[in-house]
Amino acid sequence: MFKHIVMWKLKDTAEGANKKENLQKMKSMLEALKPKIKEIKFLEVGLSVSDVTDFYDIVLTTEFKDAKDMDTYQKHPEHQKVAEFIGKVRLERKVVDYNV
Repeated sequence: MFKHIVMWKLKDTAEGANKKENLQKMKSMLEALKPKIKEIKFLEVGLSVSDVTDFYDIVLTTEFKDAKDMDTYQKHPEHQKVAEFIGKVRLERKVVDYNV
């Protein structure tokens, strides 16, 4: 099993929307990937319940059979569409990948 975890801080405003609106859109877009990309074994999106400045706003936890399947996921056109939107609204991003 291979885990891929990503956390983002979002801009206060971007793409004509505020942070809260972009968080909801991002969450919906990410959750919509699971039925579209067969390599995803597990996907969970969490929104932070704290607005402490050191905290990140949103986290994505995904699981794959192996790193090769995660690579396929990252190159998938549906993932690329989501990544393009996220690139426009994010302020910071942190990632960790590991084998279970």
